[in-house]
Amino acid sequence: MSDASEDEIVAWLTPLSERRIDTACAHVFLTPERALKVKRHDDLGYVDFSTAERRLWALERELEFNRPAAPDIYRAVRRITREADGSLAVEGRGETVDHALEMRRFDERLVLGAQPDLVDGDLAERLGRTIARVHAEAPLRPQGGLTALSWTTGSNTGLLREIAALDQARVETLIALTEAELERQAPLLAHRAASGFARRCHGDLHLGNILLEDGEPVLFDCIEFSDLLSDLDVQYDLAFLLMDLDFRGRRDAAARAHSAYLDEAARRFPSETWAGTAALPLMLSVRAGVRTHVCAHSGDAAAANAYVEAGIAHLSPPPPVLAAVGGLSGSGKSVFARAAAPLMGASPGAVILRTDEVRKRLMDAAPTERLADDAYSAEAHARTYDALFEAAGALLKAGRAVVLDATFLDPGLRARAEELAARAGVPFRGAWMDAPVAVLEARVAARTGDASDATVAVLREQVARLGPAPSWPKVDATAPSAVAAAAWRAGLA
Repeated sequence: MSDASEDEIVAWLTPLSERRIDTACAHVFLTPERALKVKRHDDLGYVDFSTAERRLWALERELEFNRPAAPDIYRAVRRITREADGSLAVEGRGETVDHALEMRRFDERLVLGAQPDLVDGDLAERLGRTIARVHAEAPLRPQGGLTALSWTTGSNTGLLREIAALDQARVETLIALTEAELERQAPLLAHRAASGFARRCHGDLHLGNILLEDGEPVLFDCIEFSDLLSDLDVQYDLAFLLMDLDFRGRRDAAARAHSAYLDEAARRFPSETWAGTAALPLMLSVRAGVRTHVCAHSGDAAAANAYVEAGIAHLSPPPPVLAAVGGLSGSGKSVFARAAAPLMGASPGAVILRTDEVRKRLMDAAPTERLADDAYSAEAHARTYDALFEAAGALLKAGRAVVLDATFLDPGLRARAEELAARAGVPFRGAWMDAPVAVLEARVAARTGDASDATVAVLREQVARLGPAPSWPKVDATAPSAVAAAAWRAGLA
């Protein structure tokens, strides 16, 4: 393969495009219908694109790695050819001199990094589940995981110490906390790598690499040029999104995405899914460290120092707590739980365990699939609560706060929740959602697309067998959920 200089290719494609985007590794040329990406002809230290062969290798990997999550965007690697008259062409008749990756053009305004407020609750739910499904289908990389995280931790240490714009005393605090936590979590991370949690991942999964199309999240622009940056523990891949949302003031979305991810992952990964959350503070902190030097090198010293503080905060988490939200069907338990979760525990907040979702996971049914009546037998009911409490115990042991979302009509189950908190040595916080039955009936009758299968008839049966009013603090279920959750949480302080 002969060659064409980077300057020549850029000079040829620029007037043929309506816009050019230059990144550290590539030039992207945009037309109304497509985007062409060509790699820079440089050895950048962390990646070498200095030869046409190396650039082709990277482009082919970029196509391969991105297609599972974004098959409609990544089209093909195209030849750049030298024609008989000396001009350049895409897939011409002449000799190949370089290559470009062809992608479908998309609306850049719908990239979530530009509009983090687009991540409402439903989108956060879909985002968490989408990422879990992508991870479950990704190739295993048992040599990754701990190896990759250790490498990035060491790289962060060297890079952060070189940045004069950072408060170096705080940098040293972050480094010391990170090194201690990495040593503490190393056995868990090694076990996860050997158990199927280390896979070929996106590697750069922040909001700037997630697109919203037709209401669905699309992951794009993953890292292809370094196995150390892509062969990861799947939770470390997810941690970039959670850290990014939290840093942008969207802990609500991060908490919802995290809970959805864990429910979906529990369907597809080994049972250690819950226990592995013990390493999440480390992973969030390392991701904040990555953003620190990225911001510093782009000239944003204020943001860089803010990321240092975020990294320290992730490694100084508050203790876990067990909360339980009970009430009749239609009382807004799930809405309240989602509003309360970001207010408790380590970032991004408490993990929500919902019996409606646990039941369907045990039945191998989709979260919103309606189940047959036998899924609500006494035996199935007991099995659902057993799984709920088992997962909660594992999460509490891992240091995660938990919100249990269930009817809790049986006083024995309410006592069981309180006993679990006592055994785990964590505070218990109960909430009983209270509203007029007529309000509950109207809500249940209008509900669609939800994990709950409760009908108005089921609600009336619940009313008939509720018995004495539970002792948990009552919450006005007719009030706005965010206001009610904040007031409930403040009352427990």
